[in-house]
Amino acid sequence: MAKRILIVDDEPRYLRLLEANLRTEGYEVVTAQDGMQAVSVFSDQPIDLVLMDVMMPKLDGFGATQRIREFSSTPIIILTAKGDEQDRVRGLDLGADDYLVKPFSATELLARVRAVLRRAQPPSEVGQSRFFTHENLKIDFARAEVWRGEAPVSLSATEY
Repeated sequence: MAKRILIVDDEPRYLRLLEANLRTEGYEVVTAQDGMQAVSVFSDQPIDLVLMDVMMPKLDGFGATQRIREFSSTPIIILTAKGDEQDRVRGLDLGADDYLVKPFSATELLARVRAVLRRAQPPSEVGQSRFFTHENLKIDFARAEVWRGEAPVSLSATEY
């Protein structure tokens, strides 16, 4: 099954370019044009990796990263022109797994995507079902996430 990547950027031309590169490599791609839309899309479907711009309307990439981290450990790579040390540290401290400053090559981005996805795959996932579903309850074992209908359920590690 192809890994699903959510690309979040407010520049349509940039979204199309990233989407084309990722689809060529066999990834399934979902897009959002601002942080609020990203959190909504992320909550509606299983996502394996998020590529997040920072400078966007409504909710910036830092805020969206922080919100996603409240209920998920899905890998996030920040892709942005904001490359000073303070911004890189802030992004990583808010929960990003990697931080790549624009401009960058497609080759480097794809290598980082493969590396982050490789690290995110638990060894126990091989040969086991990733999901358990019963009526409107869904458990994603790979991500340690629980969903009731379309809404994520917030659980402590003990409750999970």
